[in-house]
Amino acid sequence: MKQINVQQVEEKLKNNEDVTLIDVRETDEVAAGKIPGVINIPLGLIEFRMQELDKSKEYVMVCRSGSRSGLATQFLQSHGFNVTNMGGGMISWQGDVETSRQNNYTMSR
Repeated sequence: MKQINVQQVEEKLKNNEDVTLIDVRETDEVAAGKIPGVINIPLGLIEFRMQELDKSKEYVMVCRSGSRSGLATQFLQSHGFNVTNMGGGMISWQGDVETSRQNNYTMSR
């Protein structure tokens, strides 16, 4: 399974690289704070929503710690998708975070 750390993801975003992030946490977890622009597909729905994804694109999977996103990465790889797991997850993330509880304003922590 391919891995990327949070600093590498943040650098890609700062450099405006074409990165598609998928957050596999539950919607209430994502509402508390997410990386701006991330797509939320809870882990339990990956199997049912993978048809929304494009096998020609690269995806970075995100969760709280890197465990659930690792499971999603392995699952999607087994179905032919180009996916990488973000190790450390949101608990290691130091970049911008937006919350729906704050009207989607972007905040830095």
